[in-house]
Amino acid sequence: MNPSDTAPNTPRDPAPAATRSRLDDVLSALLRARQTATLATIDEAGSPAVSLVPYALDPDRGDVIVRISALAAHTRHLRCHPRAALLIAEGEDGADNVHALSRVAIDVEATFDAADGPDAVAAERLYLARHPAGAVLAELPDFAWVRLRPLGARQVAGFGAARSVDATRLISLMRA
Repeated sequence: MNPSDTAPNTPRDPAPAATRSRLDDVLSALLRARQTATLATIDEAGSPAVSLVPYALDPDRGDVIVRISALAAHTRHLRCHPRAALLIAEGEDGADNVHALSRVAIDVEATFDAADGPDAVAAERLYLARHPAGAVLAELPDFAWVRLRPLGARQVAGFGAARSVDATRLISLMRA
């Protein structure tokens, strides 16, 4: 493993180009290229549940932003158990080998933004810049802005190219 694959960076500064590895570049590109993630939550009974959520990145705070409905099961799950996971994966269309698809599983902790607070305004701006069709959801009163704070991740970038990524490094790559 390249020492730069796990070298920490300050949360405020993007990973300097000199310390970025090939895996850093692959992960940064994956986070920006994909628009949806699989959200894994724990239900009220302690069983796992998964759903698909569009997301946006907040490079200033290092959060992943989602807009979710109070009617959705994953909203209840996150309110009960704020620890969750996201899976962001390369698309399989045109892939020569689906076993080698680039992907990252991110451990997260959810917080719900106050509907009229500055964090919600910032979340809406970032989300709608990435997903303009989500404007209709921004108007619905039963939807909430949720920030998923990365706690760490496991990246797979093909055969023999896997690593753990600490939260500081992951957040710096979201900013790069």
